[in-house]
Amino acid sequence: MSQPRLQGIFTPNLVPYLPNGDINEGELRRYVDWLIERGVHGLYPNGSTGEFTRFTPEERRRILAIIADQVKGRVPILAGAAEANVKETLAACEYYASLGIRAVAIVAPFYYKLSPASVYAYFREIGRNTPIDVTLYNIPMFASPIDVPTIRRLSEECERIVAIKDSSGDIPHMIRMIQAVKPNRPEFAFLTGWDAALMPMLLAGCDGGTNASSGVVPELTRKLYDLTTTYQIDAARNVQYDLIRLFDTMIYSAEFPEGFRAAVQLRGFNMGRGRQPLSDEQNTDLSTLSRELQCMLSAHGYTDQPVGGCPIDKSVTSADAAEVSAIVQQVVAELKGRGLL
Repeated sequence: MSQPRLQGIFTPNLVPYLPNGDINEGELRRYVDWLIERGVHGLYPNGSTGEFTRFTPEERRRILAIIADQVKGRVPILAGAAEANVKETLAACEYYASLGIRAVAIVAPFYYKLSPASVYAYFREIGRNTPIDVTLYNIPMFASPIDVPTIRRLSEECERIVAIKDSSGDIPHMIRMIQAVKPNRPEFAFLTGWDAALMPMLLAGCDGGTNASSGVVPELTRKLYDLTTTYQIDAARNVQYDLIRLFDTMIYSAEFPEGFRAAVQLRGFNMGRGRQPLSDEQNTDLSTLSRELQCMLSAHGYTDQPVGGCPIDKSVTSADAAEVSAIVQQVVAELKGRGLL
């Protein structure tokens, strides 16, 4: 029996740490429950936001075992399964399949920059031998890009490859992928990993997203998804404006994903000290960032204001509005140009 399509908001959840740097299992379980209670459609552990490169393979498996046990089938899990080579990646796939995980996400080979032919061969080997459904993960800023012809070919040749998660933020690229794959694989799912363009990506045909902001404000990302997929465009645009301000602050004001960790801390979780050492200056900057984030979250009623209060909220800046409007116009123009509107 075929599995349901990957759809909705999958949260790339962070991992809380104990003072000695180990995984804080109790806090991780509490965080998982909190996310589900606030409406996320699924969880996405061991992704970039989850700092998968900072854990050992054994720790990555333990994180999934904890989360699968806590979820108990309430929402689907998309597990990051990127290891350094095909053999280890397939071993991870086998273990995650034994946990009842819905699907895995596998990044294209990283460190070595490979040709499209090599990227195809890598995923074909995995796609033909995996015991679990696979989501391709395109993140060209960190790994070999997956081009449209490669995606189309893999989707046609490997039944187990069922989706792609694209974190490039490139809307025309997403449209080209959908247009190339959907005619032959209508059930193939498309997920965006770029929070700043979630609304226009959904309008362009994405099935959902793996959005780091949903680990901080799951209520807001779920609201944006619901408003957009029911075509309440004006209301959705306003939520996207709010989300892009928060996202930009978290991703650009600190080393990734420290801004997101600081924001989750403000939501009431003891995230602990990250494994990446920070300089004194970075710690000072992070303290300043935490205050700014607290003001943003307090505007939505998610936290109290910091001691001393917050500056007057000027709501959406003209730059924010212009950026989102430009993205929406780009999507509409691209769709019209391809005869899809």
